[in-house]
Amino acid sequence: MAGFADGKQNHRGDSAMSQTDPVEIGEFLKQHHLAKSLTLEEIHTLAQYVTHARFAQNQVIAEWGTLGEALFFCVRGEMAIVHHSADGGEVEVVRVGEGQMAGEMSFFDRQPRSARIVAKAADTQVLALTRAHYQRLKVEQPYITTNILEQVIISLDHLFRNLSQEYSDFSSYIYGKSGQG
Repeated sequence: MAGFADGKQNHRGDSAMSQTDPVEIGEFLKQHHLAKSLTLEEIHTLAQYVTHARFAQNQVIAEWGTLGEALFFCVRGEMAIVHHSADGGEVEVVRVGEGQMAGEMSFFDRQPRSARIVAKAADTQVLALTRAHYQRLKVEQPYITTNILEQVIISLDHLFRNLSQEYSDFSSYIYGKSGQG
């Protein structure tokens, strides 16, 4: 199954992309955490570099094992980051809601995706920033890319804190309050 970032197609092979007026994308971006330190003009500039996509509930946005060629900003609905479990099944690691991003690890380290990104709400909408557009943006609008990088750090920080808390809770459950075995 090809995900959005792999072949710009959904799991049925249909295009998940839609052409959205840059003004409408600008409205989405104004509500996104990414835009907190951008001017209205910078938001409209960024809107020219992203693509709007819609996904049905449980539709794969990006598939594990593929190279992350796009970074996703959730503007409506929510996405789940799903990982392989030890028993060969799948486990949801975290939910990504409106105003958050997904796909940043593979996008920046250029390693195959370690997780699948799945739409979890009906009519989940994302803005996708492709690697090619990000490279152009770095040269043409360095302040905007600095803002994106800050949001990536915050996103990874939230993920790390969540996983640390879950590990701590699990460790306490297994080993008792001291967390030692």
